[in-house]
Amino acid sequence: LQCISRKVVHLGAVGSGQATKAVNQIMCAGINQAVTEALAFGQHQGLDMNKVVDVVSSGAAGNWFVEHRGRNMCSGSFAPGFRVALHHKDLKICQAMLAADAVKLPTVELTLADYERLMADGHGDEDISALYRVKRPLFGGDA
Repeated sequence: LQCISRKVVHLGAVGSGQATKAVNQIMCAGINQAVTEALAFGQHQGLDMNKVVDVVSSGAAGNWFVEHRGRNMCSGSFAPGFRVALHHKDLKICQAMLAADAVKLPTVELTLADYERLMADGHGDEDISALYRVKRPLFGGDA
């Protein structure tokens, strides 16, 4: 595994690795939702989004996603990194794991619905930052 991975960590019993991946995918969904909504709001407010990305990237809200995808999404570019369809697949696995405990997480459910809309509109091969396409119209902007 060390040949193909940056970090190898034994997480416990069989299934612990998949559960940890699910934790990561749920976090990515939440970050994606928060960043795309906030940046759509900022753009609606008429802010210089390059400056906004610079400022928020170095503050409490700073994260990899806003720093590496923020400018692109604000300019309408969604070049594949982590594809919508792939994250959708991973979140469906999370949803099934949650169903075993009769639990639904709002972030998972919302993101799945948003991704299904994006895929139906032909954006499944775009980066997950394409979620911005769903958030911009909330403020009267273009998808």
